[in-house]
Amino acid sequence: MKIAVSSVGKELDSEVSNVFGRCQYFVIVEIENKKITKTEVIENTSAKQMGGAGVQAAKIVAEKGVEVVITKNIGPRASSILRQFEIKAFRGNGTVREAIENFLEGKLEKI
Repeated sequence: MKIAVSSVGKELDSEVSNVFGRCQYFVIVEIENKKITKTEVIENTSAKQMGGAGVQAAKIVAEKGVEVVITKNIGPRASSILRQFEIKAFRGNGTVREAIENFLEGKLEKI
């Protein structure tokens, strides 16, 4: 399973971003047997766009084959794009690592 977390930094110990479409980075992790097996960090190039940042950000994570997104807040247009790609969105906070652990334990609210 691939999970993308909107993040303010490039590390697993970075904070989950308050926003999805204009977050600085996406930390993408691959999970096997409830453990992180691979990590990839990509810069969110849509963050600096004048408009449509959320839609473009959703497309970026979809192109990476992500199945789940964890973020604090997400706009309706980005949510719509994620649904089109059958990507589930969950509300998480704390560090990227904590958000992933909480997701794996079933503790996050679905957006």
